[in-house]
Amino acid sequence: QVQLVESGGGLVQAGGSLRPSCAASGSIFSINDMGWYRQAPGKQRELVASIMSDGTTNYAYSEKGRFTISRDSAKNTVYLQMNSLKPEDTGVYYCNAAIKRTIYSSHFTYWGQGTQVTVSS
Repeated sequence: QVQLVESGGGLVQAGGSLRPSCAASGSIFSINDMGWYRQAPGKQRELVASIMSDGTTNYAYSEKGRFTISRDSAKNTVYLQMNSLKPEDTGVYYCNAAIKRTIYSSHFTYWGQGTQVTVSS
């Protein structure tokens, strides 16, 4: 079994910062891409940022310069440093990871349960 567990969400005032993290555990041979997605109330889930195994990052336009994604491969953990938060950043933040469970298997995308981020004005 593989699990992704997020933590570090919460309530913060506009302009503040949060740093949620997401740790993958279980039967893991390797991890390729890891990413963060946001689902605002009444909206579809959308990509916030992603990071490849070689460290290459990708950001949604509105997050560039405010958010930084990073990973600790030794801990199978991905982080999202969020600065200068705005009320429109509010939502449930989900992490995902493309995980290969054995040397013979293909990568499969797993999702965490989500962590709530609320930014008050």
